[in-house]
Amino acid sequence: MSEIEKPDLTPEQEQILAQVVRRTNILVYATGFIVVVALLNIMAPQTMERLFQADTSSANADSLMVAMESTISDTLVVDGIHMATGLIVDDGFEQVKASCTACHSSKLITQNKADRDGWKKMIRWMQETQNLWDLGPNEDIILDYLAKNYAPVATGRRMNLTNIEWYTLED
Repeated sequence: MSEIEKPDLTPEQEQILAQVVRRTNILVYATGFIVVVALLNIMAPQTMERLFQADTSSANADSLMVAMESTISDTLVVDGIHMATGLIVDDGFEQVKASCTACHSSKLITQNKADRDGWKKMIRWMQETQNLWDLGPNEDIILDYLAKNYAPVATGRRMNLTNIEWYTLED
C-alpha cells in the first residue's frame, strides 16, 4: 500500500487543520461518552447514581472510565449468567453473591452440586470451622437458590450404541 502524500500547507492552513483534528477528537470522545452513559442507563440504572455520588472533584477522565467499566462488568448478565461471578441470576442471587463471595470465590459454588440438605451441611461446616456468620432470614433464601440452581444432575448412563457396523482388527 502506498503512503498518502501530505499536501503542502501554509502555516495558517496547518493551524486550521490542527484545530479541526482537535475538535473532531473532542466530538468523538464526547460521542463515545454519551453512548457509554446511555448504555449504563439501560443496563444498570443504579450505576449512574453510584458514579455521581462519588467525589468527582479530583477525578479525571481515566478514573471515571475505569469506574464505569468496573460497574458495567459487575452488572453484566449474559444468558442468565452474571458475568463477573459466573452465578445464575435468579431469586436469591444477590443474597448468595453478598454472603458467599464475601469469603470465597463464586467458583466454589458453581463447581459443587448438592440438594438443600447438602448445601445446609456445607453452610453449617463453614459456620463451625470457617467463622461464617449466622445468615439469619437470608439462609432460607440462599438455600432455595442453591438447591434450585446447583442441585445434582442425574446424567445416567450414555445411550446404547445402535446401528454400528462392527469389524475385526486383523493381526
